[in-house]
Amino acid sequence: MTAQLTSPNGRSRVRSVAGVAGVLASLMAINLTANLAALPFREWIVPLAVLTLVVVVKAWGMRWAELGLSVQHMPRGLAYGLAATVVVAAVVTAGCLIPATSPFFLSERYSDLRMAVFSALVLIPLMTVLPEEFAFRGVLQGALERTFGTTGVFVIGSLAFGLWHVTSSLGLTAGNAGLADVLGTGLGGQIAGIGLAVAATSVAGAGFIWIRRRSSSLLAPIGLHWAFNAVGALAAAVTWRALAG
Repeated sequence: MTAQLTSPNGRSRVRSVAGVAGVLASLMAINLTANLAALPFREWIVPLAVLTLVVVVKAWGMRWAELGLSVQHMPRGLAYGLAATVVVAAVVTAGCLIPATSPFFLSERYSDLRMAVFSALVLIPLMTVLPEEFAFRGVLQGALERTFGTTGVFVIGSLAFGLWHVTSSLGLTAGNAGLADVLGTGLGGQIAGIGLAVAATSVAGAGFIWIRRRSSSLLAPIGLHWAFNAVGALAAAVTWRALAG
């Protein structure tokens, strides 16, 4: 056992595991600071902190390909991302048109069409999609691939992404008419809403991981992630306008 621990392979394994732990700890600290600390301009904490994290892991030797940023794979990633956007847009549009599912698109934050468009084209890409994809399908996935292989990437990566959304899901049911009708707005409903959000984003995270590995490019999950969030925001605004009319 002593020989294994002091061998080059043993030391490399320990460093790899420590690297994964460090990335996870950094993401947890970023999330808690951005969502729970009463700091000025806290909406910029996640983008700037993730950018710093990318610089750090690159300086420590992570390759562009491990981050999903290899120029060679970008055309493939772009093709996958565009295809995913079209599919998601079609599914969301169908959901808006079906009376049984349209109430779930009634998020109050996107009740104003101009705000929804601004969010879809500016806020969602800069504040959510790009930071989260660089963090989870870039830095974390690169570290997990080195250390735990395919199983670790999917299990740890998707679960970490789901837990990332705990803080942002506080009060979720109070701001969504469809969820409020199903789960209620009391404490039990709020807890159920958080659990539902974690489960849904964990599944989404597994899908983002799959398309990232399939395309070998970060552009693919960026496109898919943007489609889910931005098309959903626009669908919410359209649904509110349809009800108002």
